[in-house]
Amino acid sequence: MVSDKGQTNMPPVMILCGGQGTRLRDVTELLPKPMVPVGPNPIVWHIMKGYAAFGVKRFILCLGYKREAFIDYFLNYHARAADVTIRLGKQSDITYHAGHGEEEWEVTLTDTGDRTMTGGRIGRAAKYLRDDDREFFLTYGDAVSDIDFSALLNFHRKSGKILTVSAVHPAGRFGELNIGANGDVVGFHEKPQTEQGFINGGFMVANRSLPERYLSTESSLIFEQEPMRAIQKDGQMAAYPHQGFWQCMDTAREHQLLTQLWDSGKAPWTGGWK
Repeated sequence: MVSDKGQTNMPPVMILCGGQGTRLRDVTELLPKPMVPVGPNPIVWHIMKGYAAFGVKRFILCLGYKREAFIDYFLNYHARAADVTIRLGKQSDITYHAGHGEEEWEVTLTDTGDRTMTGGRIGRAAKYLRDDDREFFLTYGDAVSDIDFSALLNFHRKSGKILTVSAVHPAGRFGELNIGANGDVVGFHEKPQTEQGFINGGFMVANRSLPERYLSTESSLIFEQEPMRAIQKDGQMAAYPHQGFWQCMDTAREHQLLTQLWDSGKAPWTGGWK
């Protein structure tokens, strides 16, 4: 169900799903991190539901490590959620009965390489953006938030920048943002100790021109390093401050926290789904 906060013709979302998730190794030896379940569904599904609540229907998943897990999940998506009648034989078919879910999503599963870094993944997946896509959402497959994606998109468009990142407040082991008075990013540092309390929360909006202007398809290209520094130095990065809920899933402890929140029936990132 699309939230009344949603817009028509929302951009697609590109989700980086190809990493190995080494900090969560006990789980990711069997599953890629975005496919690790929080409740009955993988965390990437929670991320997609968050976007879908604001009218997003197109998803581009940049795959690599254990990509077959994503393929199996989405090819069998309706069968997992519904009663199914399967007719075997020469005229075989499948009937999905009531309760198979209301998602009307277009999901592109693109193999961007087992060892490819984030910049190369975005560069390789950019071919699935349409000519009329003015911009696209960009995020990682391991964090959930109650961020208002319509407000994020509007902020990005008003900023006139090529890239807008979400700025959130947790303790620092991510890329720190120094934010100017008008919302411009005036400094970017990869994974320092935080000084002002803002980090890159990973929920971004990028103009269609970003991959061609700042990226390549090289497997060694890390988006969070030279490309983001170049974007910031060019005065083309803005930050959207998000004061609400945000939580990544980098460790077993964080996975446990998200699972407990889901099991409580009060998961903060689901507030806009209904």
